[in-house]
Amino acid sequence: MLSDQPWQILDVGSIWMKEFASALCRVVPAVCWEPRISTLGVLRRWQRSEYLSNPPLLVERFPMQAGYARQPIASLLRYENRIVARMKGRCERPDDSPLICSTPFYASIAEIWRGPVAYYSTDLTHAYDGLNSEQVKHLDRRICRVATAVFPNSRRIADYFIEQAGCDPAKITVIPNATRQSNISAAPLLLPAPLPDDICVLPRPIAGVMGNLGENMDWLLLSEAIALTPGIQWVFVGPTAMRIRDRAQAEARQAVQRMATFVGAKSYGELQQYARAFDVAVLPYKKKEPTYSGSSTRFYEHLAACRPMISTRGVAELVEKAPLVTLIDSPEELQEAMQYLQQRQFRDGLETKRWLASQGTTWEERARTLADFLLPSVVDR
Repeated sequence: MLSDQPWQILDVGSIWMKEFASALCRVVPAVCWEPRISTLGVLRRWQRSEYLSNPPLLVERFPMQAGYARQPIASLLRYENRIVARMKGRCERPDDSPLICSTPFYASIAEIWRGPVAYYSTDLTHAYDGLNSEQVKHLDRRICRVATAVFPNSRRIADYFIEQAGCDPAKITVIPNATRQSNISAAPLLLPAPLPDDICVLPRPIAGVMGNLGENMDWLLLSEAIALTPGIQWVFVGPTAMRIRDRAQAEARQAVQRMATFVGAKSYGELQQYARAFDVAVLPYKKKEPTYSGSSTRFYEHLAACRPMISTRGVAELVEKAPLVTLIDSPEELQEAMQYLQQRQFRDGLETKRWLASQGTTWEERARTLADFLLPSVVDR
């Protein structure tokens, strides 16, 4: 008989984890935890429940000490005991309550949790700037050792877990990023949707770029490509607050801001309006870690929108997605791809194939995959 104990999701701080958790909560009962990091977190004991409407999700927020996973703070504070106590307070039988950890920094919690443990990894965390790579690899080894199941969101992260974290391949199921079920239309979208209000005065055709408009984009390529495509209106959707340390790339972003339309950050739920309205989507990833080894959420948003896509090879996952996405390596190749689409009124004949491919790429489907894999271990207990 399936356990009636809630699953514990630690944590749902990112929008991608909120989307995944919201979908999982429609499959199994779950408690969704989101720590709030502060310099005085160790002195605080509050806990607040907050209901989010977009996506629909009940979140349990609590304070956490900055640097909680680093030594000597980790040994002095034993933060894992406090978090486990909070989680035990939300279930009657902890042995039957699965724990989903979304970062290697929760390895010490995974080691003492008595129920099944899943490691759901959405990043090649050890490659992040500012983190101690060897420390993260050590934590990955610890959490992979005790996890019942491991769910990286790309094949490259899975390979890293096997080769460098010593993870048993039998534990691993790759679960890429996704889009909302509501973003999948009832039939293929053969033409672009009307433009959102803030760009409705722009003449078509429109090339759209969505995401965090920071260091993981190749701004040098973009600035040259925009200059080579004077008949195209370029629209950028996303925040530009991230500092770009490479001076040439930073200056190129400034140049692009003068050449194109930037509409600022939008909520995750609004992105599909733009994706459907673009004549062509551009995914100008710069080839660098951890982006290269990750899973492109932007791709799945555009896949559901059915519009043509042009992408660099900056994410390994996308190399396998051709011909649903056209791969380019230079501004000149991007220009050629644009000219090809213009000659065909931005209909490349792959709209229906993209729609069909998007059917199994929803957060709901990803949540069911994880639950189906982990449920036998829950039932067996």
